[in-house]
Amino acid sequence: MNNSVYILEDRSIIYINGADAKDFLQNLISNDINKVTDSSSCFASLLTPQGKFLYEFIVVKHKLGFFIDCEKNQCNEIFKQLNLYKIRSKVEILNLSNEFVVASFGYKKYLSIEGSKDVLGFTFKYREDPIILDPRNKNLGARLIINLEKLYLSLKKLNLKDDNVDNYYIKSHKLGVVPKNLNQLQNKLFGIECNFEELNGIDFKKGCYVGQENTARIKLKNKLSKRLLPIEVIEGKLSENEKIYNNDVEIGKILICDDYPFGLIKYQDKNFDKNQTFKSNNGSFKIMIPEWLKI
Repeated sequence: MNNSVYILEDRSIIYINGADAKDFLQNLISNDINKVTDSSSCFASLLTPQGKFLYEFIVVKHKLGFFIDCEKNQCNEIFKQLNLYKIRSKVEILNLSNEFVVASFGYKKYLSIEGSKDVLGFTFKYREDPIILDPRNKNLGARLIINLEKLYLSLKKLNLKDDNVDNYYIKSHKLGVVPKNLNQLQNKLFGIECNFEELNGIDFKKGCYVGQENTARIKLKNKLSKRLLPIEVIEGKLSENEKIYNNDVEIGKILICDDYPFGLIKYQDKNFDKNQTFKSNNGSFKIMIPEWLKI
């Protein structure tokens, strides 16, 4: 059993509580807040009114409110955006990034802990702190959200050893889930094109939320023709917003160009073949289709 743990220092925690906290979130996020209980957490996004991607996060019940586990680079913007929507709602929004930390460890290790269940998003307390089986995909393992002061004692009790966080990013990228640099996606694609339906981040049965109309229309009218897919560089260098070509035919665009690149791909185009080598101005690469994405 792998006892590696990754301290995700690029994650932040926002806490939302107050009498209206549940309704407040329900009117904003792409998933159903009623799924979030003491024993269940969910993945969700906050979209533009047009349904374009802005932010993504994991929502976890904590005491009388909710933790928002988000990328640190998006935290301040999410905090401001939530406060813009707050108006007269009875909610308190706190940035607890200096107090709490997120740690991730493997699926098999998670199953060995007493109280765990093999259910996506399942949440239970370990010494008062939530452990969550990642609601997007179980191969991403589990997450522990914990006060920084208690972190190393809990890791020791769980027999977890601190490992290089790059290994987590590599695994996430290979799995086809964006591990970081989410700001490079903002306003460039629809939430549904981020594969949020397959990653359990959109609920099509809940009522209105920001961006719901276009999201539902793309789904119902079968208009989904592009998807966010991971890129494996063969040689050269990628640049953000570069076009992707197959035999001089444009089949997509590079959105994240750094260490763990992703592109928005016209996956239904007759010129797209996952076995091909694709080119941009200064690079050649493969485009991977994750196993969980049945396309």
